[in-house]
Amino acid sequence: QVQLVESGGGLVQAGGSLRLSCVASGRTVSSQFMGWFRQAPGKEREFVAGINWSGSNTYYADSVKGRFTISRDNAKNTVYLQMNSLKPEDTAVYYCAARGGGAAYASGRNYAYWGQGTQVTVSS
Repeated sequence: QVQLVESGGGLVQAGGSLRLSCVASGRTVSSQFMGWFRQAPGKEREFVAGINWSGSNTYYADSVKGRFTISRDNAKNTVYLQMNSLKPEDTAVYYCAARGGGAAYASGRNYAYWGQGTQVTVSS
């Protein structure tokens, strides 16, 4: 079993930055692809960013490309999401997830473990 705990969310003005962290416990996730998803009120959950086990490959949704950066520190069993130039439309609950299998990294169905989420609110 893997437990994921996100932190770092909060209220920020448009144009500001936040850094989300996701700490894994229970067992190491150093060999697993990790992803960040988000869900805004009334909307479906959507893929934000993903990173392979070594950090050599990263993937982003078009809506965040160039503004968000995903990274990981396997020694700390932690994944990060640096969010810059935040926009009001980035407001959502952000979830960290550990991929269980499947080819589509952007599909939430391929992730086996999820955190409880952290709220990010961007004011205009």
